[in-house]
Amino acid sequence: MGDIISSRLRDDGKVVFEVAVNYDEAKQLKGHMDKVFLFSENNSQLETNLSQRGKNEATKYFLVPRQLRYNLTFNGKVQCQKIETGSKIIFIYTLDKSKI
Repeated sequence: MGDIISSRLRDDGKVVFEVAVNYDEAKQLKGHMDKVFLFSENNSQLETNLSQRGKNEATKYFLVPRQLRYNLTFNGKVQCQKIETGSKIIFIYTLDKSKI
């Protein structure tokens, strides 16, 4: 987990952030410096559940909360990544809007 140390507004309307993160978290970017998204854990306000099915509950499902299901019919592939910090595991799922 990181902290934004400073920010400034550029002439073109973009905001430049200086961010400090732990070395292990920076390594999780695997050298990728583009298409990076920032989000705050403090913005997570919806709760949902993890469903377990099958023999010994080996299959796990992340359930999409009802408030976020509107107009969500998806038949394409979904990309997923897992980010681990000292105290949290964060899963990020990416859906291509053109497939919805």
